[in-house]
Amino acid sequence: MKVDGGPSTKAALDAVGPASAAAERDGYDGVFVPETIHDPFIVLTLAAQATRRVELGTKVAIAFARSPMALAYTTNDLQQLSEGRLVLGLGTQVRAHILRRFSMPWTRPAARMREYVLALRAIWAAWNEGTPLEFRGEFFTHTLMNPLFCPPPNPFGPPKVMMAGVGPRMIEAAGEVADRFACHSFTSPAYLRDVIRPALARGAARAGRDPDDIEVAVTCYVATGNEQAELDEAATQMRRQVAFYGSTPAYTAVLDHHGYGGLHPALHAASRRGEWIEMGDRIDDDVLRTYCVVEPPERVAAEILRRYDGLADRVSFYYLGAARIDWKPIVAELQAGGS
Repeated sequence: MKVDGGPSTKAALDAVGPASAAAERDGYDGVFVPETIHDPFIVLTLAAQATRRVELGTKVAIAFARSPMALAYTTNDLQQLSEGRLVLGLGTQVRAHILRRFSMPWTRPAARMREYVLALRAIWAAWNEGTPLEFRGEFFTHTLMNPLFCPPPNPFGPPKVMMAGVGPRMIEAAGEVADRFACHSFTSPAYLRDVIRPALARGAARAGRDPDDIEVAVTCYVATGNEQAELDEAATQMRRQVAFYGSTPAYTAVLDHHGYGGLHPALHAASRRGEWIEMGDRIDDDVLRTYCVVEPPERVAAEILRRYDGLADRVSFYYLGAARIDWKPIVAELQAGGS
């Protein structure tokens, strides 16, 4: 099993290079960054300059905040700068953010995302293979590429494309057009086995693809600590995180799959009252352990392998605790222990 890391989502820009270099030294296979308070492609540019081996990717960049053409230029440059190590991870965000934060259109997100990736591939093919740019879709049209604006063929080809999603329609779209699928951090092994894997296979079948060719990446909630008090505090933080996503309508299917759907109305009401800390108290041990690895450091890798070996190809950690954890032996054990 491969293991991905990355700089903190709140890291200052001048800390990105050292953190990425440290991840490479510590044996991680990839450095992935989200789109939160920084432009993820600026962050990856800094990471590319500080590393030589690891994959570099977004997990995820918000597709609908950008046109396919604009993103094609950015990622073409970054693919060359990183010498072919880029993985373009794309996500939709939710409707409110696209409409009210980015002031961009929101229509049929799964169909739109599928077409977005096809548009990117058509643009890259025009640059790398000289294919005439004649992409005409329902949501995007790209039919103009003058020589002045046409980059030369990229010596490393186009980047891999990773899609993220939760619902079956988006997952099926990924099965059709993506190289990799990124599970949302609010995912359980059962949801991955029973919902995500079958949906990827259905999408792959529609496109005549082998579903085994689509990598699956999991971000695993981890509550751990060197002392019991540290582990307990980390578990408290993860209860709040589970409650946060459980309060969001877009993720109710993940609760429903385990019979926890009754939690959502109370969590949603608490979120509307701003009870972000108190709502974590509604997440009992059974619910927490469904979505989160709760173990001391020496047992974290074994528990992740028990949950995800054979289901996921790659894993990363979502950890909110304050304890200083030595992740290097955990990374090594996961890399050595996966099938």
